[in-house]
Amino acid sequence: MSLYFSRLTLNRYAPTRALATLIDPADEGDRADAHHKLIWTLFGDAKDRPRDFLWRADGRGRFYVLSARAPIANDLFSPPETKVFEPRLATGDKLDFTLRANATRDRAEVSRKPAEARRGQSRRVDVVMDLLKAVPPDARAAERAGLAQVAAQEWMDRQGAIRGFAARAVTVGGYRTLELGRTRRRGMTFGILDLAGQIEVIDPDTFLAALAAGFGRAKAWGCGLMLIRRAR
Repeated sequence: MSLYFSRLTLNRYAPTRALATLIDPADEGDRADAHHKLIWTLFGDAKDRPRDFLWRADGRGRFYVLSARAPIANDLFSPPETKVFEPRLATGDKLDFTLRANATRDRAEVSRKPAEARRGQSRRVDVVMDLLKAVPPDARAAERAGLAQVAAQEWMDRQGAIRGFAARAVTVGGYRTLELGRTRRRGMTFGILDLAGQIEVIDPDTFLAALAAGFGRAKAWGCGLMLIRRAR
């Protein structure tokens, strides 16, 4: 399957400029929701088409997108800069990477039901918040960065074990929580890790398939796209 990598920039000329507060709002939660809809304008060519792209906001009205189809140009963006994405990778290749991820893991539900009734029950938990729960509330601010680093390394190790790579170096550039739907009856809150470092390719085919599928959850809101380049 062909993939396309695109760099997109918001069109700063009228009439798009008049919509700036709607398509690029100041509030982070509102901005993620707006960008989610904005990127869909480039790929929503058919009703009920499933999402077949990953995206990431780079600030200043710029976005990176990895997609199964080339984006459809519209007046909200400058003409897309798009190229076919077909990296030639071999076992042992070293790649520098950046990744914005909603990193989670399965955690068994605590239940008073009999073991037979609760067998197989689990829920997804944010890897950083899961470690922070064991820390007294008044000490969490001081422990947050260190535990984010531990959680990120462990999560990347687990990802690599099943997705064809080994995480040789992982650095946490930041961790924050994002709230969506605060004015709606049911909202969402999830954690976002900004990661960078170096990986080694173990299984090229498995890794390329993972790149196309994305890493972690919350992909509709700008998470999961791993950007790579050959290590120098």
